Amino acid sequence: MIWDLHTHLTRQLRGQTPAEKAAHLIEVGARHGIERFCCYMGIEWSREPDPADFAAQNDQILAAVAAHPGKLYGFVYLNPKHTDEAVAELKRCVADGPMVGVKLWVAHRCSAAELDPIVSLATELQVPVFQHTWLKTTGNLPGESTPSDIARLAARHPEAKLICGHTGGNWEIGIPEVRAYPNVYVDLAGFDPTAGVTELAVRELGAERVLFGSDAPGRSFASQLAKVTGADISTSQKALILGENLQRLLEPALKAKGLTV
Repeated sequence: MIWDLHTHLTRQLRGQTPAEKAAHLIEVGARHGIERFCCYMGIEWSREPDPADFAAQNDQILAAVAAHPGKLYGFVYLNPKHTDEAVAELKRCVADGPMVGVKLWVAHRCSAAELDPIVSLATELQVPVFQHTWLKTTGNLPGESTPSDIARLAARHPEAKLICGHTGGNWEIGIPEVRAYPNVYVDLAGFDPTAGVTELAVRELGAERVLFGSDAPGRSFASQLAKVTGADISTSQKALILGENLQRLLEPALKAKGLTV
């Protein structure tokens, strides 16, 4: 069982509509044994979307989810700088809609207080919050979060289910930053398939806190799967990372919406 935490509907995919692009994503992923896909952000992204922009991007994901029920799961894309509108959008797409998670990118560092109402509501709705994180040698974008930011957020919200996107990019630093917070999971997607990343994550966090994601179509399914399939870990640990952990993480939201687990 392989579930992909991290996909998008960008221009590399065939088709014009969100449904058509999702169909291409699912078709290619299925060749690699991937059964279900979490997807977020629109066909065209913006780093600091205003409320109308992030709502429009979420509408595209809603259209793709409606066209591929049981295969594609949506996460609502939000900008915490617009806190009231972000909370309203979270209610529209998750509480009152089919989405099963929250996606935050680079608009605002996740250690900021503006995230608290968003994370509190996500916790109440039992959905995970996926936060892009990176540690860039050349310097991060002004609002770009690091693993230490998500650690501070986790300390304030110990009941929340938080995902450290990209394992911070520089994973040798990122993994230790979140080790002390059992409510933080790490996402293996979207950086070069360097040897040792999965082994270090399993050793430091336990296999139960590591999630497979591809960041497709920006990254290939094969290169990102190789981080897990080629790792020097047990078969049972690979099974957890490739799908069982994500299934467990999403199960409360899926059951609440009457979706097949």
